[in-house]
Amino acid sequence: MLAAAKKIPERTGVDPRALPDDVLLSTQPVVLKGLVADWPLVRAGLESNQSAAAYIRKFYRDATVGALLGAPDIAGRFFYNEDLSGFNFKAVKLKLDVMLDEVERHKDAQQPPAIYVGSTTIDTCLPGFRNDNDLGFGDRQPLVSIWLGNRTRIAAHHDLPDNIACVVVGHRRFTLFPPEQLENLYIGPLDFTPAGQAISLVDFAKPDLQRFPKFAEAARHAQVAELSPGDAIFIPSMWWHHIEALDSLNVLVNYWWRQSPAFMDSPIAALMHAIMTVRDLPKEQRDAWFNLFRHYVFEADQQTSAHIPENARRALSPMDADIARDIRARLLQRLNR
Repeated sequence: MLAAAKKIPERTGVDPRALPDDVLLSTQPVVLKGLVADWPLVRAGLESNQSAAAYIRKFYRDATVGALLGAPDIAGRFFYNEDLSGFNFKAVKLKLDVMLDEVERHKDAQQPPAIYVGSTTIDTCLPGFRNDNDLGFGDRQPLVSIWLGNRTRIAAHHDLPDNIACVVVGHRRFTLFPPEQLENLYIGPLDFTPAGQAISLVDFAKPDLQRFPKFAEAARHAQVAELSPGDAIFIPSMWWHHIEALDSLNVLVNYWWRQSPAFMDSPIAALMHAIMTVRDLPKEQRDAWFNLFRHYVFEADQQTSAHIPENARRALSPMDADIARDIRARLLQRLNR
């Protein structure tokens, strides 16, 4: 169904030491061909999986990492169990070198157990790695993580931060959807998820269109790219992305950053609070709150509070750390009653 998906645009010649704003501020995905081709880990991986693992081990200092382990019959797809009461994998803590040994041990298996270490902070787990394997973000200070495993499939989900994902060992296929495809992707529970973010319940390898008929419309908006070692992809904030790791060893390094200050926190907190307090009100009251949100949030501008003296606007003033701290304190008082 996704075979005819639009190809994500590609760009070459981007300087990895000084990423340009037209990439970092983009609202559309783009593949950055060869962006990290000169990284030593990329070169090691092109020699062999063993060379890549040996290079990683040079920086490893015995830190424990979180891993997901799945039986061979899940075919690398980390997901829920049949009735969505649990998951089809185990979450464990292990040593990174043990994980690399397990991947190597099963490298020739037709259907290996699924092994996946996700979102591990590089500076904690592999100190010194970024001295020779890094990107230049100027004044931005992204969170830098490493992801390792064998052949795995990560269900479509979105992230609040913008993201540059660098494929350093193995190949990966990315399938992206714009944010407005939400209703066609059949998203699962918001508060019970495999890895923190709500995911699409559709199996992209064999979509069940009787159960998920609107996915056919989502597929018409899909954008796909298969990345080789050294390539990277920019994924804009809130774009849905499904990721397949295609080789017996796959390593990815990603950079997350936000275009808003940290004191703003994540909007998911507002969504969950609105579900609790607004969603089940009578329709007339929901309509009134819809108008309030439209006025104070989604269409707010300089005129929204212009009739209030500037020194008295408080929460209606331009947001800063002090106002956010005061609002958070008031919310906590209400929530703790």
